[in-house]
Amino acid sequence: MENTINKPGNPYYSNTDTTKLNVSDAEWKKVLPPDLYAVSRNADTERAFTGKLWDLDAKGTYYCAACGNKLFRSDQKFASSCGWPSFFEQENKNSVVYKEDNSYGMRRIEALCGRCDGHLGHLFDDGPKPTGKRYCMNSIALDFVPDTARTENSIKNNLETIILGGGCYWCVEAVYEKLDGVKSVVSGFAGGKNANPTYEEVCTGRTGHAEVVQITYDKSKTSLDEIFQVFFTVHDPTTLNRQGADVGTQYRSVVFYANEEQKQAAQSIIDQLNTEKVYNSPIVTTLEPLTKFYKAEDYHQNYYENNKNQPYCQMVIQPKIEKFEKIFKARLKK
Repeated sequence: MENTINKPGNPYYSNTDTTKLNVSDAEWKKVLPPDLYAVSRNADTERAFTGKLWDLDAKGTYYCAACGNKLFRSDQKFASSCGWPSFFEQENKNSVVYKEDNSYGMRRIEALCGRCDGHLGHLFDDGPKPTGKRYCMNSIALDFVPDTARTENSIKNNLETIILGGGCYWCVEAVYEKLDGVKSVVSGFAGGKNANPTYEEVCTGRTGHAEVVQITYDKSKTSLDEIFQVFFTVHDPTTLNRQGADVGTQYRSVVFYANEEQKQAAQSIIDQLNTEKVYNSPIVTTLEPLTKFYKAEDYHQNYYENNKNQPYCQMVIQPKIEKFEKIFKARLKK
């Protein structure tokens, strides 16, 4: 899992790693901004009512600004008249730790980040129920991430892309548009020798390109394995350089893999299908390393939806969709 917040200049910052840090004061001085260093490492206190988070009431999560450790949730925060962000409960028993603070002739409980021991503020016994505690924090010692940003980041981190060729891209695009978990399908070309090919150039069969679709999917809702299951169900992977009446290398059955995982996953399902003799003839699908994907002209995008009454759509694409919907009925987009 990736960070919710990225701080390239701070190698110790992580929103996911809870390993205890043992970093020298000199090193912290190198990686922290001066104002944060003064609070986090020297226990300075920002002036009341000056921090950007003291009266924030948005939904989200609060992290240690020095090391990224998760400290509080917004539903643990309460409105306080003290002028600093105030919480009645910490995220977990290890997120915040304590020590006695007898500075300035007072007896207080200092609150420190449980991961980096950075100064956050102080703990008092005048908070609301159910804990009766008030975690009085410095705004500058906290990073805040709203829930919307966390959700968007999570979705982004779950997206993967695979490029497949199974004959006419109009057919393949129309099928994958209906699979739950697929975020987008773009028709285009890959595997050829010249840059920015046109549809007319690819149709000659002399450029080496194949008609393909670029499928972007949410791996929390579908999987590479399911993407390949659909692929080998809705086209014939045993006919060399053709699908039905569409003939030529531009219509070849092909997986353009972007990494070793995709290559191995494709090879595994091909081996399985051949071993189980699912088809009467051997699979001829090629596995080719992806070099460059070129998007096809706009009128090729979402072709089936825009041209349902065309004979090709009714006679060639519609039967493929019906086959997909029958076999993958439970996996259709709602």
